[in-house]
Amino acid sequence: MIKRKYGKNNDMLSVVGLGGISVKGKGQKTANEITSIAYERGVNYFDVAPGYGDAEELFGKALISFRKKIFLACKTSKRDEKESTKDLENSLKLLKTDYFDLYQLHGMKTKEDFQKATSSHGVMNTLIKAREEGKIRNLGFSCHSTEVAKLLIEYFNFDSILFPVNWALILKNDFGPEIIDLCQEKNISILALKAMANKMWDDNVRGKYQNCWYEPLDDHNMIDLSVKFTLSQPVVSFLPPGDPDLFLKGLESAEKFHPINNEEIEFLKAKAKKTNPIGSKTEVFI
Repeated sequence: MIKRKYGKNNDMLSVVGLGGISVKGKGQKTANEITSIAYERGVNYFDVAPGYGDAEELFGKALISFRKKIFLACKTSKRDEKESTKDLENSLKLLKTDYFDLYQLHGMKTKEDFQKATSSHGVMNTLIKAREEGKIRNLGFSCHSTEVAKLLIEYFNFDSILFPVNWALILKNDFGPEIIDLCQEKNISILALKAMANKMWDDNVRGKYQNCWYEPLDDHNMIDLSVKFTLSQPVVSFLPPGDPDLFLKGLESAEKFHPINNEEIEFLKAKAKKTNPIGSKTEVFI
């Protein structure tokens, strides 16, 4: 498994991670199986959040035997200090650990999110204090808006951003390059979302992928190309969509990764023209 440097502490992350939403509602047996497969094939980046149903509890039991050997990321959607502190402590308990390698502001979308998070009683106090106490090693945020991402990057020296890096969004709508460039300038690691996204669901009929709010790619060749495109950008790792089967497909593509070539980029450009991406030039629709 290819690994890339993350952050400022010489952590090396697998280029593909396992998101906790993949095991949401799947039961402990499936959670144990998919986390074991991931770990045995070299995945050391695992990401979860309170908003993913029972995923924290499932991950807590599934990851316990190799917790110290992995990079565990968690998040909070709370914007105030008091509630986010409760989130953090509860997540530590459910995941059976005394620290997170990365803790993130979850789903930062609006200016109001930014203002609340950075207020005198905002969640940023929780993150900074918890890092001082050794409960968090790295600080980050997930975001689907270029405007809010810029505000956060200018506000604080974050270690990473969890951000959509998707072929159609970039090639058709030019969503992302500005933030990618800014992160490189500021030495902020990029963890990629939506690499394997295809388009918005038609009439919200989700079929077999109930945990995916967008229609994911399901074709092996397109998954290979989409993963190749994302990993050819200056990102550390990517998270496949929230489904065990899609994770395995993304894992397979990551294992055989090599940089994308011009012919493949031209193919994706032509494909993107006929695609309805999951966002505009400035935001991803969530």
